[in-house]
Amino acid sequence: MRTAEGALPLERLLGKASASSLEKHLGLSTVAELLNYFPRRYLNRGELTPINSLPFDEEATLIARVVSLTSRRMRQRKGSITDVVITDDTAGGAGSLRISFFNGWRAEKELRPGVRAMFSGKVGFFNRSLTLTNPDYVLLDGTGDDGEIALAPIPVYPATAKLPSWKIGNAVSALLDAVDLAELSDPLPPEIAEREGFATMEAAYRMIHRPADAAQWQQARDRFRFQEALVLQTALARRRAQTMAQHAVARLGSPDGLLAAFDAALPFTLTAGQTAVGVQISEELAAASKAGPGPMHRLLQGEVGSGKTLVALRAMLQVIDSGGQAALLAPTEVLAAQHYQSIRNILGPLAEGGMLGGYDGGTQVTLLTGTMSAPAKKQALLAAASGQAGIVIGTHALLSDHVQFFDLGLIVVDEQHRFGVEQRDALRLKASHPPHLLVMTATPIPRTVAMTVFGDLETSVLRELPAGRAPISSFVVGLVENPAWSQRIWQRSREEIDAGHQVYVVCPRIGEAEGAEAPSGDEPEQSNRGENRELTSVIELLEQLRNEPALASCRIEAMHGRLDPAEKTRIMADFAAGEVQMLVSTTVIEVGVDVHNATLMVIMDADRFGISQLHQLRGRVGRGGLPGTALLVTELEPEHPSRRRLDAVASTTDGFALSHEDLKLRREGDILGASQSGGRSALRLLRVLDHEQIIEKARADAVQIIADDPELERHTELAEAIELSLNPEKEAFLERG
Repeated sequence: MRTAEGALPLERLLGKASASSLEKHLGLSTVAELLNYFPRRYLNRGELTPINSLPFDEEATLIARVVSLTSRRMRQRKGSITDVVITDDTAGGAGSLRISFFNGWRAEKELRPGVRAMFSGKVGFFNRSLTLTNPDYVLLDGTGDDGEIALAPIPVYPATAKLPSWKIGNAVSALLDAVDLAELSDPLPPEIAEREGFATMEAAYRMIHRPADAAQWQQARDRFRFQEALVLQTALARRRAQTMAQHAVARLGSPDGLLAAFDAALPFTLTAGQTAVGVQISEELAAASKAGPGPMHRLLQGEVGSGKTLVALRAMLQVIDSGGQAALLAPTEVLAAQHYQSIRNILGPLAEGGMLGGYDGGTQVTLLTGTMSAPAKKQALLAAASGQAGIVIGTHALLSDHVQFFDLGLIVVDEQHRFGVEQRDALRLKASHPPHLLVMTATPIPRTVAMTVFGDLETSVLRELPAGRAPISSFVVGLVENPAWSQRIWQRSREEIDAGHQVYVVCPRIGEAEGAEAPSGDEPEQSNRGENRELTSVIELLEQLRNEPALASCRIEAMHGRLDPAEKTRIMADFAAGEVQMLVSTTVIEVGVDVHNATLMVIMDADRFGISQLHQLRGRVGRGGLPGTALLVTELEPEHPSRRRLDAVASTTDGFALSHEDLKLRREGDILGASQSGGRSALRLLRVLDHEQIIEKARADAVQIIADDPELERHTELAEAIELSLNPEKEAFLERG
């Protein structure tokens, strides 16, 4: 779309009222943004929407038939509640749903039994069934002038409570009539559009927003889906080409250096996966030169405890053997301190270069965090700037302007999804030459997601676990159906402690209650055990457990983000030493914390955590050769949709299988969009699990385009589409996982 045309403000074409509403509720302000706000799905006027397929806790639009309507006066305040039961005509009444209206005089008048209407609202859950409260609706007459049911599908747009789908559709329809669609430019190269048999841009916009039949919107959707994939993959291919064009310094290592000494002293054998990935990384570090490929850009993913840090450490030692330094960027102070201690311990004398008793030719490891004392911070800064410290480990403090390196050759980013593009680049700029990059994630990523999110990185996977890692058993503890289990949890914990082991207890919040109060009896009925229940807090549970008879004489401590850093360090050291039997914590222990004697994890309100987070958390137990157990405690009813996540986690320890399930259960934008980039998902029609062939074909096209035209000088419309859809803010999602 031409920049001038697409950038026109909606107010000029739709009027101030409509434009203001679209911007306020959807963040849409230009012609391009509204035209590219595609329908999520389509409804046929003659068909009712399956109610059991409605997405829980999201805005939904459906067509249904009214079965009954009743009204009652509220007891504690003025007004009435109108309850409407609607159906999709599923046999046995299984496809029914109750709607509640506050003071719904219009609904009471219009929604009589037998009426067919389109409803739009947020799907809730009460009394083991789905509900809608105060939804918007429009009546459907269901027939055309000839008495036949209208064939034209009804577009359903992603809506909000204040702006239902049909109001968005009216605005889009008005825009289609006001804009000269023939003037719109096409980001797809003509040869690709011809090869795929795609419609023109003008026809595609009309068919996707105003289809005459299902075949039209399907044809248009295929075109825009491929276009989306091509724009995304071209952006990634261009970035990768730019990276590879940089002149990196080859880090050849040394046959009798630190890495050789480290390997010789290892008390165990590397797994086959660690060896293979190590060779791969070593070759890439050594191959970079002014005449050869650019710096290494590699994603290292693997299960919790698969030995990624050891692989990264060996790469760091090769860089140090070549005269360079390595920086390890960690998301939390707890994890940074854990890395610091574990790397120093495993290196032993090799990390005491220049010290009495240290290895001749060894290096030093230093830690830099924001809460360190001024003298300690000064010493760490000096060690990094002078090159005395070959390995510098830290949090966001590493990004400070005060931090300088003697020769930064390798950046290792742990848990990449915690960092933004600008943070990674800030560390890159501290190197005199483009540094090598190793990104680690313990959340396994499906291949198609890796192609889409990390398309500018080569990918390595560690699938096998080192010797000594025991299996983890996970169980859903439903307190609604089994109230007595609330006591059994702590008895079970005591059994582990009496056996000489330790226990983690994870809570979703630290202290004071958050969120709205429970509704009064006159408001739409909600489950008190559902979304409005008070969540377990570390501070409150700590007090309860210290008074729990089953845990008498046990030392129980708390760990959370508000603690003083020195206190955090002391508590974690005591827990690691076995002096603390139970640690009540927030998710601060989610990654990296390594206590071999911990065998049981109790996760309170487990339904409030995502699949990947639950998988990460339970990976903290069973790390010392002892079987691990994770108890996923929930107060939700068995039928509640959020229980599906818990059942999925309890059913398997395969992180790749769980990542697929995670992507299916939650909106894709949560993974690739809003939660990553701070805005709406950059993916509109593309679904990375479902459209692997499209992504692969688009990637091949993108690589060829960039090879022939690196700066997109002959593909200006494609370059413009990249700029419009992947501006610097939205492009952040490309480098997150």
